[in-house]
Amino acid sequence: MTAPFRDLADTPIPADAGARMHAFVAELYPLCRSITGDGLRRTLALIAARIPLEVREVPTGTPVFDWTVPREWNIEDAYVKNAKGERVIDFRASNLAVVNYSAPVSARMTLAELRPRLHSLPDKPGWIPYRTSYYKEDWGFCLSHERLLALEEGTYEAVIESTLEAGSLSYGELLLRGETDDEVLISAHACHPSLANDNLAGIAVATFLAEMLLDAPRRYSYRFVFAPGTIGAIAWLAAHGDETRRIRHGLVLACLGDAGRPHYKKSRRGGAAIDRAALHVLKHRGDHGVREFSPLGYDERQYGSPGFDLPVGSLTRTPNGAYPEYHTSADDLAFVRPESLADSLGILRDIVSVLENDAVYRSTNPFCEPQLGKRGLYSAIGGRTFQDDLEVALLWTLNLADGAHGLLDIAERSGLPFDRIRRAAAVLREHGLLTPDGGAQ
Repeated sequence: MTAPFRDLADTPIPADAGARMHAFVAELYPLCRSITGDGLRRTLALIAARIPLEVREVPTGTPVFDWTVPREWNIEDAYVKNAKGERVIDFRASNLAVVNYSAPVSARMTLAELRPRLHSLPDKPGWIPYRTSYYKEDWGFCLSHERLLALEEGTYEAVIESTLEAGSLSYGELLLRGETDDEVLISAHACHPSLANDNLAGIAVATFLAEMLLDAPRRYSYRFVFAPGTIGAIAWLAAHGDETRRIRHGLVLACLGDAGRPHYKKSRRGGAAIDRAALHVLKHRGDHGVREFSPLGYDERQYGSPGFDLPVGSLTRTPNGAYPEYHTSADDLAFVRPESLADSLGILRDIVSVLENDAVYRSTNPFCEPQLGKRGLYSAIGGRTFQDDLEVALLWTLNLADGAHGLLDIAERSGLPFDRIRRAAAVLREHGLLTPDGGAQ
């Protein structure tokens, strides 16, 4: 086999990639997304303007394992007015101001009657919280605690112009076919409203990764899924049960734009190839965090449910729930940094390179090491106390090219970056010292 992904592995992330991803986040930011509805569809349409995404619709009432696709939610306006007719809570100013999936309401009530419907953060008094009521028909508003404390006693008008009707759940899917039918799954939740890091950053990075892969030679096939959290992944799995057998590696992408160090959450299996590849890349890129699998978090818990047990990990920067701005209005465009988006894309490029290029080789000269000097691969000056990285990589690759160790195995055991081992293997193949044996790991 060849090393088909070498071009992408050697391609630097463009200098303006972070700025362009941030601009895409800014384009998506104003939309009021939810697990169904027009805000979600408009989001998928903007992704589809960049990559050939196919949008699927799952009708209301469709059973998906133990769940049922709910009624579709859409909203035009929502507000609370005081006795002077002033909007003291205004959906038009922030789509976090209404509890997501709120039922329609038009009522007049005292502040005491309204207060149980109002959600704020006393410990973060300037921020608006994000709250939802997807599966219980209810309604409410969110506001800063400062604004809540400033509300005067009196009568208020509460209006939510929303609909809950039979419709559908939407998700977007892109399958980029490779040399084999074996797949790499890339999944990002697309349901949150104006929360820039969670998960517009994940959407942007996934979209730009897909753009990078569109014209690149690929050994694996790549399936990108943009779906509402939990119910969307469940609906996708319900429709693609047979196809999941082809998934060899997978990543859930979220929270990839903040200034924190990158974190990897292992798959349910814990030692899958995607876990090893991701952790190897992060180790050689610098400071990072590692989390063991747990059934809490994003849709890795759906892909890793026992009936599927797919090898799907999760890549974030600061993990969900571990930064104060999480699920608040402070998760805004200023919180997401172009340089972090670019770095996250670079991490994914490197992980994909490991997956694409990991292969098993066998030395054509297994009885003692071959003479590299006569091939121009070894220094002519002996007696040195050090050797350059390529020579070390050549020796490690030759020694472990026994038909039982892949390139990632060699990189892990040698402590060298995978890309150096990959380059060493390419050089050795050019000189007839390695032969493929067994293909990908």
